[in-house]
Amino acid sequence: MTEKANTAGDIRMKGSGYYSLATTGAKIVIDGVTPMVLDALDAMDIVDDGKVFAMADMGCADGGTSIDMIGKALRHVRNRAPLKPLTMTYTDLPRNDFSQVFQIVHGLTEIPAYAPEIDNLFVFASGTSFHQRIFPANSLNLGFSATASHYISERPGPISNHVHMVGAKGAERAAYAEQGRADWMRILGNRAAELVSGGRLILVNFCRDEQGRYLGGTEGVNMFDTFDRLWRALADDGAITMAEYEATVFPQYYRDVEECSAPLVDPNNPVYQAGLRLDHIETKVIDCPYRLDYEKHGDAVKFAKEYIPTLRSWSESVFFSGLSTERPLEERTDIIDRFYDSYENFVRESPEGQGMDYVHTYMVIHKV
Repeated sequence: MTEKANTAGDIRMKGSGYYSLATTGAKIVIDGVTPMVLDALDAMDIVDDGKVFAMADMGCADGGTSIDMIGKALRHVRNRAPLKPLTMTYTDLPRNDFSQVFQIVHGLTEIPAYAPEIDNLFVFASGTSFHQRIFPANSLNLGFSATASHYISERPGPISNHVHMVGAKGAERAAYAEQGRADWMRILGNRAAELVSGGRLILVNFCRDEQGRYLGGTEGVNMFDTFDRLWRALADDGAITMAEYEATVFPQYYRDVEECSAPLVDPNNPVYQAGLRLDHIETKVIDCPYRLDYEKHGDAVKFAKEYIPTLRSWSESVFFSGLSTERPLEERTDIIDRFYDSYENFVRESPEGQGMDYVHTYMVIHKV
């Protein structure tokens, strides 16, 4: 199996609403960016001329974490243009649980929904990766993506003695940096073609900030180092093979501010020449909500039980895809359960310093 097939085909969030229920932090991040989205809309020339206003959430998972922000954004457009048709398109990989997206959006779950309250609104989904073109040329007014475009289109190779690029060094680290650069160029180039003139992109993405911090790697216990240590322990115990350990690598690259900005500020860059301009970029750290709760209640058992599902919601498919398909499905499932149980035990026994702080770049981009 090629690296590319083992990336785009297998990486996905847990379905049936699990992702939104388990990822409080992701929703906090998106809710916090709402003023930035509304300001971007205010900067746009939105005319009540009967032409469609198209918005998209790219890398939407089950749609629950962005539901409130998108509802406010669409209502904001509706207030400015009462008769304007609105389209809202949710995009993700083909194996995403789009049925859950529509259940959430149309108010068929306990999550408050916007679609029943906004008239002349048309909701769609696209099972196309944002590494590819999703929309026709000059058809997208507002594109949004959160905690998604750090995923690279293929793994450029193995990483010795670690499961993530944050632990890579030398040529291995350089290979992931180059893959991250090429994919970022491709993502922005695709969006440049799709955006209308004057359209906006709001991109909120995992990064390495000015202090070198990243998701789960701010202070205290490092999340990715823990992933690696516990996964390697299964290999040392014989529960998985060394080949399976070495096959488990997150297909991700965390860009820094300079890497994020470069295509948008260099007049010689194809992305800049395609019309994209950087309006704003900043980094923020959002404290892990589960650790904050633990600091209030002090119950390590409760903390561990609530914290581990948010890790599992987005990482499980990476570890599962590292296991040999020659193992029966039940055996692979048992190994994954054992792995996350070991992480839960670790947090329960040593809760201090645990947590997954979110570290993002917040970008506003427009097309001239």
